[in-house]
Amino acid sequence: MENAGMKIGFIGLGVMGRPMASHLIAAGHEVFLHRVKDVSQHLVEAGGKPLDSARAVAEAADIVILMVPDTPDVEKVLFGEEGVAEGISAGKLVIDMSSISPVATKTFANRIAELGAGYVDAPVSGGEVGAKAASLTIMVGAAEADFGRALPLFQLMGKNITRIGNVGDGQTAKVVNQVIVGLTIEAVAEGLTLAKAAGADPAKIREALMGGFASSRILEVHGERMIAETFDPGFRIRLHRKDIGLAMEAAKSLELYLPNSAGLQQLMNKAVADGLGDKDHSALIENLR
Repeated sequence: MENAGMKIGFIGLGVMGRPMASHLIAAGHEVFLHRVKDVSQHLVEAGGKPLDSARAVAEAADIVILMVPDTPDVEKVLFGEEGVAEGISAGKLVIDMSSISPVATKTFANRIAELGAGYVDAPVSGGEVGAKAASLTIMVGAAEADFGRALPLFQLMGKNITRIGNVGDGQTAKVVNQVIVGLTIEAVAEGLTLAKAAGADPAKIREALMGGFASSRILEVHGERMIAETFDPGFRIRLHRKDIGLAMEAAKSLELYLPNSAGLQQLMNKAVADGLGDKDHSALIENLR
């Protein structure tokens, strides 16, 4: 491969980060890893190089990828003690693939730019399944040149890769994605709850609707989970609630009225209060029952 042999840093080896990093290692890149635990030791055995700090990763790599849970985590990795900012230098590139605040993203990018490095925000959709299959949808906010530099790496991790616009626009796209997914899950949950209460077979109703205008990927996948009551997380309610919180923050700053997103946030708050926070987001139906 033309771009094989690049020096890549990867910070954030969770459920999503581990398979994403493994694809980069398998492609022949030199991958420097931070926060290696027992569950990610296989990446070292495959050729990844563990380092003790984000700073060390930034010093060793030309491109540093982040895949961590939330806005404060990104800020700490970038600008905390022994963070990326202490090791980054001119001409290098930071790619944040976490799902975080679009407003904070622009601030982080400006601070990294002051050090002479580029910044790309590239949140993903597709969950653990997509990460393992290298079929993630990747929504990118970046300058054209930085996008071009990052694209070969994205092609190792995902399939549907779109440059939305400049820095921050990728995060905005992800927030929009999470609003639409969340509200569609809620709609399917309400419909199937009505079906069951009325005495009809929810599975048969789902089957019938899959051939009509109500058909969706959510009805197909999450509807099946709701009917079977299999709520092992593909994507946890707790994390989805975080993303809806980002949507509501954006709505407030833009003076927008998003009533159903606000209702969804409250439904998710109740789910977390009821101990469902670590179940799959299809478990929102449990609240309605």
